[in-house]
Parts: sequence; structure tokens; C-alpha cells
Amino acid sequence: MLDFAFMYQCIPLFSKALYVTLYISFFGILWSLAVGFVCAWILYFKIPYLRFLVAFYVELARNTPLLIQLFFLYYGLGSVIGFNLSSYTCAIVGLGFLGGGYMCESFRAGLESISHSQIESAQSIGLKPYQMMFYVILPQSLGVALPSIGANVIFLLKESSLVGVIALADIMFVAKDIVSMYAKTSEAFSMLILCYLIVLLPLSVMFSLLEGFYKRRVL
Repeated sequence: MLDFAFMYQCIPLFSKALYVTLYISFFGILWSLAVGFVCAWILYFKIPYLRFLVAFYVELARNTPLLIQLFFLYYGLGSVIGFNLSSYTCAIVGLGFLGGGYMCESFRAGLESISHSQIESAQSIGLKPYQMMFYVILPQSLGVALPSIGANVIFLLKESSLVGVIALADIMFVAKDIVSMYAKTSEAFSMLILCYLIVLLPLSVMFSLLEGFYKRRVL
């Protein structure tokens, strides 16, 4: 049987840890969206030289584990640039770096789903480049990219469980700490699962509703 009295006493600890997880995830995901969007446009328009750098970045980000990226940022980067970044900065940059590669592919898939005939039609009626982007390309490409973006957001939230390796007291760190101190394995990981469900289930439902709304009202 679970010790519910003990779990109740752990609520303040998990509340603080959940704030850390959400704080890091929010800014990391925001950063990954910005990086991914810019990189997708560079690949879409095949900008010379930059597209090769972006292609290299995407492959590097997607094919190296977040754990290794965090170790490099927190322990190895100081010897390279001469000063150490804080744990929060490393976690946000690490999530943004990893997520940027995935977000780039999501946005690129959306952009490449737009047929050239639609762009030619927009040009034929006199739309300027920025008008084509806001009225033709972006609305349709986001509709295609949205499911993948939602999956990436949930993926990055779950990947944030690794930031404990750089001394951040997120919910995974607190759960393992409770297990090591009190040997309350079932209680600690039940609380951990509950925290993730509280965050991820509403987020998953929100993206599903957003996709439905987008398809009905925009596409």
C-alpha cells in the first residue's frame, strides 16, 4: 500500500521542483521554436552557405543525446569560452539546441507542403512577398506542422527530466532524492508520474483541440 500521508508531506517539494521543470521547459521550448522557425526558412529558400550550416546543426542536434549536450554545456564549455554558465542557462540552451533541430524539420515539412502553383497564383494576383508569407504560406504550413510541433513540445517536456545531472532540482531529481533518503520508491515515483500527467495530459488535449480548431477555421 502507498503511504499517502508521506506523499502528502512531499507535495511542497514536488511543487517547487515542478516549477523548475516548467520554467526550464517553457524557455527551452520557446527558444527551440524560434531557432527551428529561422532554420526552416533558411532551408526552404536554400540560402547559400547558411543552409549547409543549418543542415549540419539539425543533424548534430537530432543525433546526439541531450545528456551529452548538457554535460558539454555545463562541464566542458567553461574550458572553451573561459567562463561557466549557470545550470538554468545550460538547461535552457540544451533543450533549445535539441528542440531546434526537431522544430526545424516540423516547420520545413509544413513549408514544403505548399505547392508552387499556389505561390505562382499569389504572384499572379500581385501579392507582395510578405503578403504571400502571411496570407498563403504561413497559414497552410502551420496547419501541416502543428501536430509535429505539439509532439515535439511534449517530447521536450519529458526530456527535461535529464537536467538533474547538472544539479537542477527538477521533479525527477527530487523523486530520486526521496528514494535515496527514505526508500519510498513507490510513493516517490507515483508522485513523479502524477506531476507529469498533470502537465502533459492537458497539454496533449490542448494541442488536439488547437489542431481541430485550426482545420475548421483556417484551412
